[in-house]
Amino acid sequence: MTGWTSPTHIVLLLLIALLLFGARRLPEIGHSLGKGLREFKGALTSEDEQKPELPVATATTASEPTPVATTPHDDAV
Repeated sequence: MTGWTSPTHIVLLLLIALLLFGARRLPEIGHSLGKGLREFKGALTSEDEQKPELPVATATTASEPTPVATTPHDDAV
């Protein structure tokens, strides 16, 4: 396997994190990271709920003529 998703790479990253932060700090870091991600996701979903939905445009086919609005002043020229 290649890339960062292989089990060997994940274990290596976890060992490096354990060495850098220690066994006591890792649960705190995971908790705060998860809390931050939940807050970020909540902010995104609440922002999406506030946006009004735009009307969906319908596609016209080539056989349908496009209506053209005319005004009385167009003929007077």
